[in-house]
Amino acid sequence: MGPIKAIKKRKRSAEKKADPNVLLAASASAATDSLLNNGEEDDDNDSSQPSDWWDGFSRRISGPYSGSTDPKTFESVFKVTRKTFDYICSLVKDDFTAKPANFSDSNGKPLTLNDRVAVALRRLGSGESLSVIGESFGMNQSTVSQITWRFVESMEERALHHLSWPSKLDDIKSKFEKISGLPNCCGAIDITHVVMNLPNVEPSNKVWLDGEKNFSMVLQAVVDPDMRFLDVIAGWPGSLSDDVVLRNSGFFKLVEKGKRLHGGKIQLSARTELREYIVGDSGFPLLPWLLTPYQGKPMSLPQTEFNKRHSETRKPAQMALSRLKDKWRIINGVMWMPDRNRLPRIIFVCCLLHNILIDMDDQTLDDRLLSHQHDVSYRQRSCKVVDEASSVLRDELSNQLWGENSSA
Repeated sequence: MGPIKAIKKRKRSAEKKADPNVLLAASASAATDSLLNNGEEDDDNDSSQPSDWWDGFSRRISGPYSGSTDPKTFESVFKVTRKTFDYICSLVKDDFTAKPANFSDSNGKPLTLNDRVAVALRRLGSGESLSVIGESFGMNQSTVSQITWRFVESMEERALHHLSWPSKLDDIKSKFEKISGLPNCCGAIDITHVVMNLPNVEPSNKVWLDGEKNFSMVLQAVVDPDMRFLDVIAGWPGSLSDDVVLRNSGFFKLVEKGKRLHGGKIQLSARTELREYIVGDSGFPLLPWLLTPYQGKPMSLPQTEFNKRHSETRKPAQMALSRLKDKWRIINGVMWMPDRNRLPRIIFVCCLLHNILIDMDDQTLDDRLLSHQHDVSYRQRSCKVVDEASSVLRDELSNQLWGENSSA
């Protein structure tokens, strides 16, 4: 069974961060978004004062956040700062304008661009049910569902430039080497499970049953030292091993074809070169371009030292997945009978939002409370696939690192 396609049409584009000019456009869009619904103006939202949108919106919602205009309350509700919120609005504005829809609240009041983005971010960030969000924001469940899905469709196209394989890896390799001394490393790979509640009585659901007896969908991610996602794939059933998911991913095929991790090599010895590679835990196979830790006991001192450095180098991937699930709680916990055709796309958009927060230097990010655990109830898997030449290469790298450590 293959993964459900995450995007209908992907466009490759160069990696770029948020352009200051785009932020200016975002601010401008906040001043005009009240005219998106068939030309109907929102009387309670003075379009000449975009900063007042939250003042009016907070008075319309119910619950603990009602009526609070504190910026911290805004950040608690939507998981982003106002600057990032405005930027996200600028990304989806054209799609939301080009496809007019008569979305309105329970009082018949048309929903502005900001209103719709607020609904989608709350749904993705809180993980609350459609009924809870509908009740809090004063609209019916179907409106919440439709707005969220339209947002997902727009973001997977408009925000795609925030998640791409970099054309230059020198900075990434330098940062990874500073973490633990592993040279020429270009990324850390890991897998996490998005748990679902599915009927046991349906035989077709058994493929989703993983080793921990949960129904789950797998997300595989390659991450840089700043916890930014460089490559992701979602949609494979949780019953599959990390090795199987990897070998069926686009990333694996691109590397095997020489289109990724094909840059400069480092000379370890007169007869051994170290190519560009990524690191992964023991659930992955040891390959020429994927270094995994030593397994079993006893271990030599060089092997122990290598595993220690290897573990430190993998932490950005672990922390990135932990942050992803903590920020975008729709994929945390247990999802109630999700649409398995749409779920991979929702996961992908959560990954895009994760990167946008990093690119925007969003002030809601706080690494102090980050855990390395993203699959708390899952045991470490072990893959026995070992490329012999790669095993020799790992030994030579381990011995060299141990020699440097001993002479330091």
